[in-house]
Amino acid sequence: MSDLLSPVIFQFGVGGIGGFIVGYAIKKISKLLAILVGLFVAFLLYLSIQGIITVNYEELWNALANLFAFAKESASWFIGLISLLPFMGSFIAGLLLGFKLG
Repeated sequence: MSDLLSPVIFQFGVGGIGGFIVGYAIKKISKLLAILVGLFVAFLLYLSIQGIITVNYEELWNALANLFAFAKESASWFIGLISLLPFMGSFIAGLLLGFKLG
């Protein structure tokens, strides 16, 4: 019984720790990305108000919406994969914990 239990505990431990690290990093990177996108849009607004450039805002918002739609599709595929393996289950638990604490 202990021969069977040890690899399972190892998978849960490594998956949980790896998930925590990835979740923490994803949250930090997503915050940075949100700030950069916000600054870019603010810069475009400023240049547009000054008359330096003309911005097609409808296409800009469509491009951002497509980017977020792709992220949503990727997340649903990832969740389906996680439900199959114990390692991935502990990984997602660690990822969520890291994302929350990050």
